[in-house]
Amino acid sequence: MSSHPRPALAVIGGSGFYDFFDNDATDVEIDTPYGTPSAPIAIGEVEGRAVAFLPRHGKRHQYAPHTLPYLANMWALRSLGVRRVLAPCAVGSLRADWGPGTVGVPAQLVDRTSGRMQTYFGGGGVHVSFADPYCDELRTAAIESAIPELPLKVGGTMVVVQGPRFSTRAESRWFAEQGWDLVNMTGHPEAVLARELELCYAAVALVTDLDAGLEEGDGVHAVDVFAEFERNLGPFKELIRRAIAAVPGEDTCDRCRVHAGVSLPFELP
Repeated sequence: MSSHPRPALAVIGGSGFYDFFDNDATDVEIDTPYGTPSAPIAIGEVEGRAVAFLPRHGKRHQYAPHTLPYLANMWALRSLGVRRVLAPCAVGSLRADWGPGTVGVPAQLVDRTSGRMQTYFGGGGVHVSFADPYCDELRTAAIESAIPELPLKVGGTMVVVQGPRFSTRAESRWFAEQGWDLVNMTGHPEAVLARELELCYAAVALVTDLDAGLEEGDGVHAVDVFAEFERNLGPFKELIRRAIAAVPGEDTCDRCRVHAGVSLPFELP
């Protein structure tokens, strides 16, 4: 019998977000058909709810965006009973009015990655609806949990690039000209894998820098990104805690159930 509670909610921490629980938590080692996740999954309590926490890049930031075990991470969370995932992440801004310290709750995603395994389904007639990549219920919970220290921007589009390098100025300006608002390196395939597993999922993005097309001087540097994220980490964690309390229910919402009437090649965990 399992010695830990079933966590229906999960938080996947991004760059600089390597721990979450103030109280005692249980680390769970888990293997999957896709290997081991980025780190042992911690299970603790937040606002009276059992919550799983996984540091996306590992506890010591061992994984770069293009080497992350995305399939193992999402499968492991589902295996533990998770059905709803809040995904904090660090992002660059493509808009001058969304400066560092802003929290964005994007509504759309554009994939500009390459070579990443992005599906659990290698064949057959499984096609997943992804027109709206983020769960409305989780987005609403995050939006309603805004705190004064971090200005909130709602909606917009996050473009996900391959990394690990930052964008050139030309790339950054092109992204902005498309009307996109935020740039990130890990939001895909994480979001689509969540959808394939029928997990509610929403990105909650902390702006750490103005992207190269907006920034004067030498462009974006990793040391500055980490420093800005660290500066806002306390209030950002508080926003995520409030969002957990605001999430309605613990099961997958109807809109994120995408396999009705479809014969899957395997059973979801």
